[in-house]
Amino acid sequence: FPTLVTAFKDRVKSADGVLFVTPEYNHGIPAVLKNAIDWASRPVGDSAWNGKPMAIMGAANAQGGTVRAQTQLRMYAVPLNMYVLPRPEVLINNARAKFDEQLNFTDEQGRDFMRQQLAAFAQWIHRLQTGLVS
Repeated sequence: FPTLVTAFKDRVKSADGVLFVTPEYNHGIPAVLKNAIDWASRPVGDSAWNGKPMAIMGAANAQGGTVRAQTQLRMYAVPLNMYVLPRPEVLINNARAKFDEQLNFTDEQGRDFMRQQLAAFAQWIHRLQTGLVS
């Protein structure tokens, strides 16, 4: 395996959980994200994703935000044996209007959704680590 892949897998394995933040391209996740997921799942029996808590958020210019990309990631979570945070969801739509010239996110409602999800994700990780969810 390439050195970068091994380093990436090591970081995923040592993480308490994984937060995927993605745009949506052509009704799905970007190819580079799928490639990273696939590399870290190999070889069979040594997946970095196995048993990891995960949460998903994303932003897109479409009205639905990243609902299709997030659905795709949820589908990938099943064979990877990841535990997906069910709610709250963060689906930022009309993203172009929600960032300033310096690419700072300016939407307060969106920030609130992110804060809520991050707090819920921390609780989700804790529940999984302490056996309150199986």
